[in-house]
Amino acid sequence: MRATWTPDSWRSKPIVQVPEYPDKEALAEVEAKLATFPPLVFAGEARQLKKELAEVAAGRAFLLQGGDCAESFAEHRADNIRDFFRVFLQMAVVLTYAGGSPVVKVGRLAGQFAKPRSSPAERRGDVELPSYRGDIINGVEFTPEARVPDPQRQLQAYRQAAATLNLIRAFAMGGYADLERVHQWTLGFVKDSPQSHRYQELADRITETLVFMRACGITSETTPQLRTTTVYTSHEALLLGYEQALTRLDSTSGEWYATSGHMLWIGDRTRQPDHAHVEFCRGIRNPIGLKCGPSLDPDGLLRLIDILNPKDEPGRLTLICRFGADKIESHLPKLIRAVRREGRTVVWSCDPMHGNTITAASGFKTRPFERILKEVELFFDIHRGEGTHAGGIHVEMTGQNVTECTGGATAISEADLSDRYHTHCDPRLNADQSLELAFLMAERLKQERAASVQPVAATAWG
Repeated sequence: MRATWTPDSWRSKPIVQVPEYPDKEALAEVEAKLATFPPLVFAGEARQLKKELAEVAAGRAFLLQGGDCAESFAEHRADNIRDFFRVFLQMAVVLTYAGGSPVVKVGRLAGQFAKPRSSPAERRGDVELPSYRGDIINGVEFTPEARVPDPQRQLQAYRQAAATLNLIRAFAMGGYADLERVHQWTLGFVKDSPQSHRYQELADRITETLVFMRACGITSETTPQLRTTTVYTSHEALLLGYEQALTRLDSTSGEWYATSGHMLWIGDRTRQPDHAHVEFCRGIRNPIGLKCGPSLDPDGLLRLIDILNPKDEPGRLTLICRFGADKIESHLPKLIRAVRREGRTVVWSCDPMHGNTITAASGFKTRPFERILKEVELFFDIHRGEGTHAGGIHVEMTGQNVTECTGGATAISEADLSDRYHTHCDPRLNADQSLELAFLMAERLKQERAASVQPVAATAWG
């Protein structure tokens, strides 16, 4: 099957969730230009991520994947990237300490520009226009001109992704990710949180550990691993012309890698086994994610696993489960049992966002924090009951103080949604809600760690 794959073989397959560009010649010119641009990431980095995800699949590490619902051109500012990076690292430190094992950090950034939509059109009053599909395709403004797919946007998306990657790498390697600095930020969050009493014990234990390490001479000055870290990038492989243009043959391995991001995933709306998105992703050697929603049955999942990971390579395939708190118990166990029965190696990750979206009375889409937390708790419960490893979490989040998801310790209400509702697509956890979720998950990871009969892996930050 692999012998028949080429970077453009997806073009002979049926395809959904892609725009119809009115100017095909302009589109071809943009894709040809992108094909001459330098790669955004390197094959060796994608291989390293795959090795780390293999540790997650084996139960020796945990995957933290998160970031924007959809990156925008208008909000591409250094402070926004910095604030996301800061909260993301805080979450990772808390989870690393609680789980006693490495946390693989994968951001939804530097490429998450395109979004699938439930309807191809949007209606406001008597006016109907094509849906907004992400800044890489068209504009969010509700005008006929903005909603026309424009291939030139792909060039801007590439430039923004390159700038974001440059800044993330500088933060990760330039001292901003120093473990002590990150923990001081977390102590500030704990002090100000209405639920501080719940988080204080864990925060104090991390403080004591860092004090002990310092007394032993283990500091960021003496141990470079404590002041640097690695953050990988990921996005949904939706706009396949863009992905093909950035797919390159690796001279080291002789295999094809998508260089638009370290990890790509297939969405719940584009995972048809005989369609273009699965065809493209089966041939690239990056780690691949597969969104698994309520409509995916065990046989369908096994067929997709056979296509996407026929050699059962550890770390190759992450199953990102997005059922909703009210559906996970009736769907996830069947999938787990089918995968285990066939002896397939996967990472199991929980996306507690997409299945818990509701529309408030005010008309704003939102996600209640208690539903998000409930799905995460049930995800852990089910895996413990099945004897499998709850390997990770996948969340839409921001470092900004937005009011898009209700609930949490700061008790955002439906009436608060209009205060700072900034998302271009789906509601995101704000900085406080993201950290709160990390602390609540940490409590569960401590339980899993205590119940595990396996030796605990050495904690690693970088």
